[in-house]
Amino acid sequence: MDIILNLMPLPLLGICLGIALLAGIVKGVVGFAMPMIMISGLGSVISPELALGGLILPTLVTNSMQALRQGPKAAWGSVKRSRIFLLVGVVFLLFSAQLVTVMPVWVMLSVIGGPVALFAAAQLLGWKGDLPGGPSRNLEIGIGAFAGFIGGMSGVWGPPVVAYLTALGTEKREQMRIQGVIYGLGALALTGAHLMSGVLNAQSAAFSLMLVVPAVLGMWIGGSVQDRIDQRMFRKATLLVLLIAALNLLRRAFFG
Repeated sequence: MDIILNLMPLPLLGICLGIALLAGIVKGVVGFAMPMIMISGLGSVISPELALGGLILPTLVTNSMQALRQGPKAAWGSVKRSRIFLLVGVVFLLFSAQLVTVMPVWVMLSVIGGPVALFAAAQLLGWKGDLPGGPSRNLEIGIGAFAGFIGGMSGVWGPPVVAYLTALGTEKREQMRIQGVIYGLGALALTGAHLMSGVLNAQSAAFSLMLVVPAVLGMWIGGSVQDRIDQRMFRKATLLVLLIAALNLLRRAFFG
């Protein structure tokens, strides 16, 4: 606890725990968006590097829970079906993770905020993720590379993954599981990459570990209410929150 209080005062820590709880609730309902909410929310009150370090362990734990919800056999089947996407994404993730400590903050914030804002706005305006010509191997490689590249710098790879799975017309339970597998393996690679980059160190790892509890609690809450609400309307509300958060990151990137 002392190591974390050396990073920030107790009230600020409470805000960070609340952000992790909110991110977990949203993930429990829609299956993604935890890194986006955490990097946007945490990045508004603490440094981008600490925010990135903080989201790593909650993302790893909750995605493992999501991937294994139907058991290891189903999860392994999803790994095999998405192996090209995963391999390309991990390679680009490991490369871009090394840019975090040398890249200007405004560039990092704009790289995160831009794709999230475009994705959320497109979804709110009615885009369903259908792409010209349908899915292809080149599309899979391209989206995997883009998702890995922005994921290594920001911990956020949800939008391109969701767009890709939507383009494939993936069934809901399968999509939730594949998202968990892709995000979980990505989070594992992200953990290793940022152990090498120095973003995940003794202080940020202690902070990240503390955020696991509210994130898991939030995911449980989100899962328990998923069947009791209109998920379509809730998803629209979630996208609106993501759009606002992304625009806030862009504001910070260009206006301070």
